[in-house]
Amino acid sequence: MRVALVIVAATAAFAQSPSGGASSLDFEFFKASVQPIFLAKRPGHARCYACHSTGTPFRLQRLSPGATAWDDEQSRKNFTAASAMVNTREPEASPLLLNPLAEDAGGNHFHPGGKHWDSKSAAEWKILDEWAHGQKATASSK
Repeated sequence: MRVALVIVAATAAFAQSPSGGASSLDFEFFKASVQPIFLAKRPGHARCYACHSTGTPFRLQRLSPGATAWDDEQSRKNFTAASAMVNTREPEASPLLLNPLAEDAGGNHFHPGGKHWDSKSAAEWKILDEWAHGQKATASSK
C-alpha cells in the first residue's frame, strides 16, 4: 500500500512539475503510434488498457461500448494522462518508459502489470521513447 501511495504522490507531483507535461509532445504521433500500444495484446500479459482504464494513477479512458478504438475526445484525455507520465526534460526518467521495461534493461522495479518489454530494442518501447523525445507525426503516420 505504501508503494502505491508513493507512486500516486510522485505521479501527481511529476505531472505538475515544469519537467513533465505535454509541451513538446505531439498529439498526432501519440494518437497514431503510441495509443495503439495500450490496446495491443501480448502473450503472457494483459493489455495495458485492462489495468490502466480502472484503478491506477495512469488512467486511460474506457472504450465506448462496442468500440475497438478511442474517439478523438477520449484520445485527447489519454494524451493528457500519458503526457503526465513523461519527463520532457529528461525522457529517460519517464515512468511511461521505465515502469513496463525489464529491470536488467534499465527499467525500474515497479509495475504490477509485469514487464512488457525485455529490452529497449523492442519495437513498441522504441515508439514510446520516440514520443517521449518529441517525435512528431509525419504525413504517413496520421
